[in-house]
Amino acid sequence: MPPEHIPEPWSSFLSEIDAGISEEVEFHCLGGFVMTVVYGFERPTGDVDVLAVVPRGEVERLIDLAGKGSALHRKHGLYLDLVTVATVPEDYEQRLVEVAAGAFNRLRVFALDPYDLALAKLERNIQRDRDDVKHLARTIPLDMKMLRERYEKELRPYLGNPEREDLTLRLWVESVEEERKR
Repeated sequence: MPPEHIPEPWSSFLSEIDAGISEEVEFHCLGGFVMTVVYGFERPTGDVDVLAVVPRGEVERLIDLAGKGSALHRKHGLYLDLVTVATVPEDYEQRLVEVAAGAFNRLRVFALDPYDLALAKLERNIQRDRDDVKHLARTIPLDMKMLRERYEKELRPYLGNPEREDLTLRLWVESVEEERKR
């Protein structure tokens, strides 16, 4: 269930972005911001990872307004990070969850659903990603069968090295299932 309010410091940061835009803009978010604000996993993050900006033509202006090194970054200690290297499930847009609907005038913030968020972490597979997936598995709780099905149908066909990601997913599932047995 998405939160009705976005906590600080993100609320002030996103409010200033909202004040700086003149038309409706959507952010499709993932990463630490989503893990913390939407899925309740306390971990440090200094950015708001954005997979897509709609309309796309606003990207450059938003990066100038709130990207790394911007005045908003210096003020809030946060910045927008447009994610350019992430493979996400094919139909993720259909499952986006709006975060704090109505909190802003022109800005709408959406988060990947927990399965899409987990699968977006598959290729990178660093410790932080594995910790995020374990948290999602505990708190949602993730259905491992659904995770595998979405992987097979919507992600695997687009991967550069699907055999490696098959192994990674299998290890993640085994780790979650082992933790659930305890």
